[in-house]
Amino acid sequence: MLAKEEVAQAFEPGDHAATFGGNPLATQAALAAVSVLFDEEFLKEVTVKGEYLKGKLTELQKDFPQITKVKGIGLMVGCELSMDAASIVEYCLQQQVLINAVGGKILRFVPPLIVTEEEIDHVIEVLRQALLVRGTAD
Repeated sequence: MLAKEEVAQAFEPGDHAATFGGNPLATQAALAAVSVLFDEEFLKEVTVKGEYLKGKLTELQKDFPQITKVKGIGLMVGCELSMDAASIVEYCLQQQVLINAVGGKILRFVPPLIVTEEEIDHVIEVLRQALLVRGTAD
């Protein structure tokens, strides 16, 4: 852990520690992850996948007026609904698709950065079915 001197003075030995933190393996894993995250080509792919996801949700919006707004940046995408999102999340979970509901009426999509277009298509199809089955406005 790194901290400025004035912050570090507030810590006593053992206040902030991790059994496996800072060991050589964890450090190498962190370096490998950071090097991928800062790779410009990888970030371009994430942007393209995020636009693909938003585009698919916008297409779905044409068939389902319950979707009132699609927004996001990269692969952090929100889909605002005119209904409570809990039943949609529950249906998707039953289909082994994890979507989070925030603020009651917003579906939050945060797939892994290595998600494929085929996986996005699968999520969209499950969401389509969820809206067909449970998509009545409250």
